[in-house]
Amino acid sequence: MKGSKQKRLAHAIRKQIRMLREDLLAFVQDLVRIPTENPPGIRYAECVKLIAQRLNRFSIRTKILRVHTRAAGIRPRYCLLSSYGKGTRTVYFHGHYDVVPGSDRHQFSARIKGNRLYGRGTADMKGGLAAMVYAVHVLQRLDIRLPGRLCLAIVPDEETGGRFGTQYLFKHGHIKEEGGSAMLMPEPTGGAVWNACRGAISLMIRIKGKSVHVVLQNKGTNAFEQMVGLSSALLKLKHCVERRKTNFTVAPGESRNSILMLGGMCRGGANFNIVPDECSFTVERRINPEEDFEKEKARLLNVLDRFRRKGMRLEIEVIQEGESVGISSDHYLAGVLVNSIKAISGRRPKFYMCPGLLEIRYYLKRGIPAFAYGPGLLTCAHSPDEFVDIERIYDCTAVYALAAINLLSGDNI
Repeated sequence: MKGSKQKRLAHAIRKQIRMLREDLLAFVQDLVRIPTENPPGIRYAECVKLIAQRLNRFSIRTKILRVHTRAAGIRPRYCLLSSYGKGTRTVYFHGHYDVVPGSDRHQFSARIKGNRLYGRGTADMKGGLAAMVYAVHVLQRLDIRLPGRLCLAIVPDEETGGRFGTQYLFKHGHIKEEGGSAMLMPEPTGGAVWNACRGAISLMIRIKGKSVHVVLQNKGTNAFEQMVGLSSALLKLKHCVERRKTNFTVAPGESRNSILMLGGMCRGGANFNIVPDECSFTVERRINPEEDFEKEKARLLNVLDRFRRKGMRLEIEVIQEGESVGISSDHYLAGVLVNSIKAISGRRPKFYMCPGLLEIRYYLKRGIPAFAYGPGLLTCAHSPDEFVDIERIYDCTAVYALAAINLLSGDNI
């Protein structure tokens, strides 16, 4: 698309957003006021219904999928799919509506202070999610005839691995590889573009012992002392793992090292004078894109199996598991996205690897180019004072609308 046409289009998009500012901001506030905390996964139906009602108000059809979770013994989960435009070539706007638990009910009041909107999920990622919904509406108001289809995929359970969200959609064919030309999601990237993410293996280890009074400890089995031995072996693996560095750009630079963390959660024992019959702790392995996920998983499990063979009674619960992925910042669609952002913000964004786990992995593993770009800041996401800059919501709405056009047409302006 020629530069002059691009400028006219960017101007028209911004003009529409100026007319929608109050409505968009109120929608973000309404989303934040629904505490979709995960775990355990509450108020999901209410949140999905609100999003569907807003899209239906715009005369955009939606489909709500109830995910079958009864066998897992958890609350119902809901995914929402919606599309604008026609054709097989598809750009996915992908977002999640679940948030990490709040520490205070006031975190769901969605209060405005200055140019910031405060509340749980404002940065991660209800501000960006609303921006994507309104980006579709902006295209609709401008009567833009897209050279393909823009699909909204709005999911739960991103904060706990995506089993009953994105993973479900791919497993049951609701998102298809065929025709998928790009994916964009509104993670709190702070003005950068995330083109890679680490993989994750999160385990809960439970060591079983035998409880007796301290004076009879020779007749018991001390789960804590066994845990110390196991954690010492895992620390040796940690020292080996954390010497490796990724070649992707990460901020800060010290974060390039691969990660193995012990004891994010640690529990055990009943009283000071009783031999502990159970101790549990978590193992958090974050894997760089250059590392082989299956090999790293096997190395970790081999340590646990070695102690099990020696007679340790231990249980392993997989909390979450996801592969690391990455796409080159030189990919031509990365250039399309960069120029869409530059046309709106006037600045050329930098590319970074997200230090955590992202749902771009589901798309990239299936050959669909995927990126994250959103209004929030990672530094305040999940924090007690989580916030999003209100102007950034409007800017991202414009970026998403323009990027949808350019990504579908493949124009690198």
